[in-house]
Amino acid sequence: MQPQLPPLKPIPIKDRISVLYVEKGNLDVLDGAFVVVDKTGVRTHLPVGGVACLMLEPGTRVSHAAVTLASRIGCLLVWIGEAGVRLYASGQPGGARADRLLYQAKLALDDSARLKVVRKMYALRFREEPPERRSVEQLRGIEGVRVRKMYELLARQHGVAWKARNYDHTQWESGDVPNRCLSSATACLYGICEAAILAAGYAPAVGFIHTGKPQSFVYDIADIFKFETVVPVAFRIAAKKPRNPEREVRLACRDAFRQSKILHRIIPTIEQVLAAGGMAVPTPPPESVEAAIPNKEGIGDAGHRG
Repeated sequence: MQPQLPPLKPIPIKDRISVLYVEKGNLDVLDGAFVVVDKTGVRTHLPVGGVACLMLEPGTRVSHAAVTLASRIGCLLVWIGEAGVRLYASGQPGGARADRLLYQAKLALDDSARLKVVRKMYALRFREEPPERRSVEQLRGIEGVRVRKMYELLARQHGVAWKARNYDHTQWESGDVPNRCLSSATACLYGICEAAILAAGYAPAVGFIHTGKPQSFVYDIADIFKFETVVPVAFRIAAKKPRNPEREVRLACRDAFRQSKILHRIIPTIEQVLAAGGMAVPTPPPESVEAAIPNKEGIGDAGHRG
């Protein structure tokens, strides 16, 4: 009979490192440790309990034991294309909180509250209050103009030839270096934002500015941080014209995340943005049945199991 291991408790998102990439190996649990085993049998141990998100590139196989362990300690697994060009799927690192999920949906479905949330996102992103008496669609148009101008400004600052934000994900190598750098950089940011959203008990698909995508809310939150973190990094790397721009961008983004302490800020920012909607978290109906077995107190975030 195997000895029973003590229950694992997730580490809060703010105390983790941001993201690790895995390619061309088997992700497994061996001797109780989370490892990547390459074709020669060499093991590389991963501190998965202290990582917010693992990005799995082509050539990666994941065992059932690895997925089980990742879910227990709250590490998000994200399956991506080569160089992070596409996000195919993700494995939830915990269980969404019903109260937070209903709160988010309530805000998104109320036109007045949704507009307040969008205005708060705008204010946090551009460091100024948005124009009065504007609809969500009008704010989105204003945002688009400002974003294009910011791309042009950063390109000039770093001496990068810039045409437009455009690439074909079916022909990755056909894109120019600045666009490839930007795509790789934003993929890094999307991964840790989705991990934080799930850890806090919210739904990645229920967006306020973006809609209709599985990661709509991820894009909403990532846009708040994009131009202070990954976009300048992408243009700085593009200016160097490196041989492997995607790898250079990932390493630089990892350093930028650590310096900006972004994992300390994402969940408080989510709560700040949603609070701007002016609605209280809904309480359970009086006729609902309470949990027969109380939830255990954990050291992780609100949406983490354990």
